[in-house]
Amino acid sequence: MVLHPADPLTVLAHGIGSQHDLPISPFYAFAGAFTALFLSFLALGLLWSTSRFRGDRSGLALPAGLQRVADAPATRNALRGLGLAAALAVLLYLLLGPDDPARNPAPGAVYVLLWVGLVPASLLFGPVWRLLNPLRTSHRLAARLSGRLRTARAARATRPASAVAAAQAAAAAATHSSRSPHPPARHLAAVPDPSSPEPRPHRPLPARLGQWPAAAGLFAFTWLELVSPDPASTTTLLVALTGYAALQLLFAARYGEGWFADGDAFEAYSALLARLSPLGRRSDGRLVLRNPFHGLDATPERPGLVATVCVLLGSTAYDGFSDNPSWINAIQTSPLGRTAAATLGLLGAIALVAVLYCLCAAVTRLVCGPHPGPLTAFAHSLVPIALGYLVAHYFSLLVTEGPRTVIMAVGTDNAPEPRSPLGPGGLAALQVIAVVTGHVLGVIAAHDRSVRLFPPAKAVAGQLPLLALMITYTVGGLSLLLN
Repeated sequence: MVLHPADPLTVLAHGIGSQHDLPISPFYAFAGAFTALFLSFLALGLLWSTSRFRGDRSGLALPAGLQRVADAPATRNALRGLGLAAALAVLLYLLLGPDDPARNPAPGAVYVLLWVGLVPASLLFGPVWRLLNPLRTSHRLAARLSGRLRTARAARATRPASAVAAAQAAAAAATHSSRSPHPPARHLAAVPDPSSPEPRPHRPLPARLGQWPAAAGLFAFTWLELVSPDPASTTTLLVALTGYAALQLLFAARYGEGWFADGDAFEAYSALLARLSPLGRRSDGRLVLRNPFHGLDATPERPGLVATVCVLLGSTAYDGFSDNPSWINAIQTSPLGRTAAATLGLLGAIALVAVLYCLCAAVTRLVCGPHPGPLTAFAHSLVPIALGYLVAHYFSLLVTEGPRTVIMAVGTDNAPEPRSPLGPGGLAALQVIAVVTGHVLGVIAAHDRSVRLFPPAKAVAGQLPLLALMITYTVGGLSLLLN
């Protein structure tokens, strides 16, 4: 089936556009990938017998002056203001701008600068969305305003009562002093005023909730980008973003500002990728320069972590497969309709990634013996794989559509056509290298965790299921790229 260039399925494959890069030879791609995985596995089994990663206990402390600048209220407030201003600009473009992604920068700001741009930003500077997040900033401003209003109401309610109480106390003292030798009786403790300026306590987040809200939010966003009928429409984006913001602020009002760390999809997404950043925080709070593997090893084993990573992997895999002509033909002719069929395809891709990982964890438990958390113990090893897929699929989109979006945002009507700085061969090589490197890094992270958890005799054997999983993911990833 040959699609017309104006067909919306090709134009809106990533919300605003799709990049197709010419492949390299499949033989060399698969041969190089298998060689890298097997050699790394053999080298680790022979030379790596004890755990070397120390999580958040490691890192070279950066100068104290640099940390003071990074932690200064002025720096943090400037970043919060920048994020809030950018969000307001996107909102104005959605409300007042044309309903055309070629002339409105809002879709590019959401699907490229935010979704894809958070990858290099988090790798270079850590979990930056925690400070840029306009929802967290809005919640903080609303909490401050609410606190000031409660303080003002409490002050107004206290002044008259205090005056009356003082007059009554004076009269009573005069009466008792003139008529009775006994001191005045003590009053009962006052009932706490609901308008007290003290902040109202928030309900604690249920521990079993973990990162499941973030996983659900990531699925919703990828559905909007890859499945929804008109993802670049200003109406679609406006409804989706305002609904998401209202839901997040509602939960934050119930559970406090800590909700955003696990409940906001983009904060969890940024924090997960930031585990591979060379900049990090030590357990004592110091800003350090570290081996990215130490940060990856410090990934907390929380409920929903596996689901979050599987959504990232599965949605990226579906993104690569959704451009296949046979799949486009299948969803166009499906009796369920395009949206329902594409939704099932996205769910199927995520479920396939999750099932393969769960099977691998089960086999590892059978080989190495029981473990209290077999699913979450090795979930951190999937993060570099997800990063490799993100780089492979979205690098060309970022370097072409990103500058074009910025040019449109500053007021240039005739934005230049997107051009990649690399040729087709260079882009294809970068894609293969990104996928293979992500899998090799995943093998290293999983091996270090294995030799820490299991006896030496079982640690290497326990890596065989993970190696099979890495090979399966590599074959699938390279097949999607090369086809």
